[in-house]
Amino acid sequence: MTENLLPGERVDQLLAQNIQIIQSPQVFSFSLDAVLLAHFASIPKKGKIVDFCTGNGAIALFMQPRTTAHITGLEIQERLADMAQRSVTMNDFNEQIEIIHTDVNDAFDYLKHDSIDFITCNPPYFKEQPKSKKNPNPHLAIARHEIHFNLEDLFSVGSKLLKMNGKIAIVHRPDRLIDILDTMRAHRIAPKRIQFVYPKKDREVNIVLVEGIKDGKTDGLRILPPLYVYDDQDNYLPEIKALLHGE
Repeated sequence: MTENLLPGERVDQLLAQNIQIIQSPQVFSFSLDAVLLAHFASIPKKGKIVDFCTGNGAIALFMQPRTTAHITGLEIQERLADMAQRSVTMNDFNEQIEIIHTDVNDAFDYLKHDSIDFITCNPPYFKEQPKSKKNPNPHLAIARHEIHFNLEDLFSVGSKLLKMNGKIAIVHRPDRLIDILDTMRAHRIAPKRIQFVYPKKDREVNIVLVEGIKDGKTDGLRILPPLYVYDDQDNYLPEIKALLHGE
């Protein structure tokens, strides 16, 4: 196992699904956001799924136990794509999960228009602004800031890849919700499910999960019950604990 690791890497395990994943704080480590999105997304039992900005493959890996669909992860950073591929191999998922090192905007070099059933994405959260302060680590800066990929790219490419009535689900910051909904609708994606995630019951929301349907009816948006992460003693609440560690 360890002979496949590069310096600074470690293997972590999502106990709830018995999945191993290669992580590196120097480059990228998945957060709760990835686990929440993989659980929230109403992925199909079969067909084709694409995970944009797959990073070290966390969302693709965490979706695998719920579907027999073929999953393609797209990742612009070569180091992260390599980590993802080694994690796929470590879990013996090579027949179901494919990792491609590419810019999402070049997805059509590998995937056909109107061919995908479901798309997931944990995109960069922060707008790219020339004077904005960014992480000095370029790997983390690209993952967190819209340097190479923004909401317009996400929904423009996503809409072209999706079949009619195909779905897309993302995790993001709630302060970007209006931007998200506006951009979805501009690209023929009707928002259908939203869930807000709160760190604690007395805190403001800090994560939003959104799912939409290509060419879906514009009505019928559902707001799911809120999800809370920690109790007053900073312990994971049972629902979150179940996602991470199993029942």
